[in-house]
Amino acid sequence: MTKESAIKLFEQKQVRSLWNEEEEQWYFSIVDVIAILSNQVNHQGARNYWKVLKSRLLKEGNETVTNCNRLKLVAEDGKMRLTDVADTEQLFRLIQSVPSPNAEPFKLWLAKVGSERLDEIADPEIGIDRLMETYLKKGYSKEWVNQRLKSIEVRKDLTDEWEIRGVKKGQEFAILTDEITKAWSGLSVKEYKNLKELKKENLRDNMTNLELVLNMLAEATTTEISKEKKPKTFQQNKTIAKQGGTIAGNTRKEIEDKTGKKIVTSISAKKLLD
Repeated sequence: MTKESAIKLFEQKQVRSLWNEEEEQWYFSIVDVIAILSNQVNHQGARNYWKVLKSRLLKEGNETVTNCNRLKLVAEDGKMRLTDVADTEQLFRLIQSVPSPNAEPFKLWLAKVGSERLDEIADPEIGIDRLMETYLKKGYSKEWVNQRLKSIEVRKDLTDEWEIRGVKKGQEFAILTDEITKAWSGLSVKEYKNLKELKKENLRDNMTNLELVLNMLAEATTTEISKEKKPKTFQQNKTIAKQGGTIAGNTRKEIEDKTGKKIVTSISAKKLLD
């Protein structure tokens, strides 16, 4: 596992952070965040505040934040020392637990996001409209956004089919997605993201129109084969995922032969929107 360390600035203060490439997850120093939220003037004050807060959260039965990881980060003395860290979800929960004016904007934002999510559950069309608006605000073309929304529909059909066939969400979904991606693009999901220099970003959000089309073809084909074959085991689902991806992969090769251009490229959203 390789890691990249980075410093995040929050209100002109430093928050030590670490990127876990294998998990595709950022981890943030809890003490650094506490120092900002509680206006602690020194590291020891922030450590003491976190110690008291952690004890209170444990008594309340809150394991979301208290079951944190410990990773080595650069300390004030320049040495690598074990430090309590939080992932993004834990960080948001931590912010909710700190009574501070500095935390209030985050709390209001979280409340707004929660309210919007309930609206979307009640009326899924609201979520689609918001998603389109978000993509357009980021600078994507309307044509690309329509293609992306269609790819979400195709993906949902596939995951619904997987659930019917007993495939478990999480790791099993990821393995089958990897099989499809390798079969049509020639790269694993991780290799594909590395090619585009992505970390936490969504791979599909960084695909060109043609990449999206081929990815949709691979997933839609996998769905149709699965509906016909009705696989009963995970291995059978894996075989079908490879078959669906291979059909799209053959199409990719034919297009590349005719155009003389590679379809799978390092072009990401940053370059798409330039």
